[in-house]
Amino acid sequence: MSKLEFKPLLSPREIIEAGAFGGSYFGEELLYGDTQYCQLFKDLFEGVDKSLYLTKKYSPKLNQFKTRSGMGYEYWKEMGWIHDDDPYGWFEWYCKYSLGRRHKDDDRQIIRWQNFCGKTGRWKKRIYSRIHETNNWSISPRIQQSLLHWGYCANEYDYEHWKIINI
Repeated sequence: MSKLEFKPLLSPREIIEAGAFGGSYFGEELLYGDTQYCQLFKDLFEGVDKSLYLTKKYSPKLNQFKTRSGMGYEYWKEMGWIHDDDPYGWFEWYCKYSLGRRHKDDDRQIIRWQNFCGKTGRWKKRIYSRIHETNNWSISPRIQQSLLHWGYCANEYDYEHWKIINI
């Protein structure tokens, strides 16, 4: 079991309900590895409109910030971000983790999350810097959409903490 800190603000269900992945996270076809993910739908997304996670075509209008965000599946594979047990990537891993599965890939995935939006995550720091520069909480919708994909949303508490450290 990983000893790394991992505390996303949003559950997998909350991410999907908020509007993420253009509605198509689990719509990719021809994946390799464990594709027995249908149980995830029952366990995590029962009652959620399937168009929010199972469409074949990415639709930015389904995203909370109405913008395209993230890289395509082929890019994920080229970068080595896909584990055979989680062929849909980080979010599939997070779904399984939230249901109690512990896996040899946990540390790698948690480190990716920390680097993205953890306490000192690059994109978390970037969004608060942009908010501070502009006094606009709607700034950088693509960054905010990406943060949502990782279970994070900009908030006043973390912003105040960011200011104490950075201003």
